[in-house]
Amino acid sequence: MKVFVVNCGSSSIKYQLFDMGDESVLAKGMLERVGEDSSRLRHAAGAKRVERTAAAPDHAAGLRCILDVLTDPADGVLAAAEEIDGVGHRVVHGGEAMRESRLIDEGVLEVIRANAALAPLHNPPNLAGITAAMDAIPGAPQVAVFDTAFLSTLPPRAYRYAVPAEWYTRHQVRRYGFHGTSHRFVTLRAAELLGVPADRVDLITCHLGNGCSMTAVAAGAAVDHSMGLTPLEGLVMGTRSGDVDPAVIFHMARRAGMDLDELDAALNKRSGLLGVSGVSNDMRDVLAAAEGGNADAALAVELFVYRIVQYVGAYHAVLGGCDALVLTGGIGENAVSVRARICEGLSGLGASCEASRNASTVGGAAGAITPDGAGLPVWVVPTDEELMIARDTRDVAAKRA
Repeated sequence: MKVFVVNCGSSSIKYQLFDMGDESVLAKGMLERVGEDSSRLRHAAGAKRVERTAAAPDHAAGLRCILDVLTDPADGVLAAAEEIDGVGHRVVHGGEAMRESRLIDEGVLEVIRANAALAPLHNPPNLAGITAAMDAIPGAPQVAVFDTAFLSTLPPRAYRYAVPAEWYTRHQVRRYGFHGTSHRFVTLRAAELLGVPADRVDLITCHLGNGCSMTAVAAGAAVDHSMGLTPLEGLVMGTRSGDVDPAVIFHMARRAGMDLDELDAALNKRSGLLGVSGVSNDMRDVLAAAEGGNADAALAVELFVYRIVQYVGAYHAVLGGCDALVLTGGIGENAVSVRARICEGLSGLGASCEASRNASTVGGAAGAITPDGAGLPVWVVPTDEELMIARDTRDVAAKRA
């Protein structure tokens, strides 16, 4: 079975084509600058690398460009698009209605539309990609895999805010959480590596990249999560502030005359590592600046680590202990010095970083970075959201057949 995984952003389309017989990646790539006069396609199939310019004024045209290269006699891996047996779509927000991956029908499309207000930068392009794929590959089942689905098991005490009840009942103000597909993948993989049944494993999973989030997992199900109504709440991120006193918004509106759009942009795009360091949203750049003596960059790293330690402590208490803390994402999988600092901050829970293990567990390697028998084992588990989407697409399509 060949599964085509599509992840549409506002101006990009990421994709991977899987052979689900052995879960190998036949091809992958990204089309950038969708909607502009000249788009750029970067495509890889095995050792072959292809770069093309293309005309992609919208997502439908962009998807046709991708299918053209996938079926190109010289550069492609398919004789025809009809060889695709299923299409899996990453959808950011499924609200309360979508608790699992679903075969796309009009009801699913309506849910995606209805939740666009909660994810205005993500759901509309996700929907555009679905529509384009349904037109371009009409014979293949289309499956929506929701980032919010894994987090739909949060109990009311974790997802409700202490605000007027009608804010929830009339306006859906609650914690939804994000990165759920990543948290689900690493939960299943960590359970396998630890030798614990997936429905019994207790974990704290930590996705650290430009966006960062944490999930408390009890008996394989999410019971708490750091992101909220939007991806702004929680940890310090590349450009997002994470947790702040809500009154900061009122204060800056009154003192600095900032309007809602300016405040939104400041907290989402000019805060986090970038805002504190004044250097970059990329942890690699911030670490380099800190090592070079930049005090603001050093503080940004300290804040980043401290917030993670805070959340681990809270979730460890919520779970009553856990089998492991799992680090994933670009920073979690590769930033050796950040991981060492996290372990140092968690020494009171029994985490101590073993330098040789930490140094060798990078670039896609999975393993513990704490000594055997540590009170709090810390594991690095690389995430693979695209493979998770492909597996769900295979399974949902099989039920349809």
